[in-house]
Amino acid sequence: MTQTQRQKQPTSGLRIIFAGTPEFAAEHLKTLLGSYHQVIAVYTQPDRPAGRGKKLSASPVKEMALAHNIPVYQPLNFKMEAAQVELAALNADLMVVVAYGLILPKIVLDTPRLGCINVHASLLPRWRGAAPIQRAIEAGDSETGITIMQMDVGLDTGGMLIRAICPISPTDTGGSLHDRLLIIGTSALLEALTQIQARTTQPEKQNDSESNYAPKLSKEEAALNWNLSATELERKVRAFNPFPVAYTKLQGARDDARIRVWAVKAVEKSALAARGSITQITPEGFWVACAKGQLILEVLQLPGKKALHVGELLRGHPDLYRVGDLLDLPPC
Repeated sequence: MTQTQRQKQPTSGLRIIFAGTPEFAAEHLKTLLGSYHQVIAVYTQPDRPAGRGKKLSASPVKEMALAHNIPVYQPLNFKMEAAQVELAALNADLMVVVAYGLILPKIVLDTPRLGCINVHASLLPRWRGAAPIQRAIEAGDSETGITIMQMDVGLDTGGMLIRAICPISPTDTGGSLHDRLLIIGTSALLEALTQIQARTTQPEKQNDSESNYAPKLSKEEAALNWNLSATELERKVRAFNPFPVAYTKLQGARDDARIRVWAVKAVEKSALAARGSITQITPEGFWVACAKGQLILEVLQLPGKKALHVGELLRGHPDLYRVGDLLDLPPC
């Protein structure tokens, strides 16, 4: 930071409550902790069972807050008066919300002196909801971004303070796009805080007619449906990497025989074969007939094994699959 920048920087920052849960949120908290603003408290989801042992596990946000001796609050919701009173007693200037996972009622939104802002991983109003990063890839969008929004009682409907664009490449996965948006988001957040403190924000109203809902990801929808086109399936595989990970299995096989699909390629050439049937087996991958085109399954993970490219997989299991084998069609 230059001497001129230090002179322009306010002598004291905002008193901020941070609300968030996953790693995406934790990195934004880390940025705030490294700024001149004061994080006075952190709100995050209650500890949840995780892993094979189903032991209670703290969220990444909680772990970071405790490492920096920041008080942590984990209410189930804000319907109880006690939680509302507890929040008000913190006397915050602003609440910063990043992938918190709880709906904030109006009484909470109005509690901080300057209200609540949200870091949303979409160019609002394009994708509102829980999974905007993955839904943008799945839909074939060419770009997405970060929106810093003044929160209101609607679902991601508040006035937009900052919009930062991020292109989506043809090879982006949910993971790679997440990481790029993280860098953009932390920078945009600091810019928004500067504007808020200087009282120079100019919220832009969203056009509701341009909005789409981005529902939470589920493991059930990760099943590859061969009634879709190869292009649609290729986008889904990328969108669901690294979670919940697309999968398939041989027709009639048990659920514990699921094959996780990490990387694929879509080809336009269709095959005169039943949808879901393996039409070719090459070192490049398994070719599978779709409603339109074919999907080449390139990197697979067998149950209990690590992910491998098909070429390597065939060296260890040369008779694993045969041309003509049918992969499962999920129920409609």
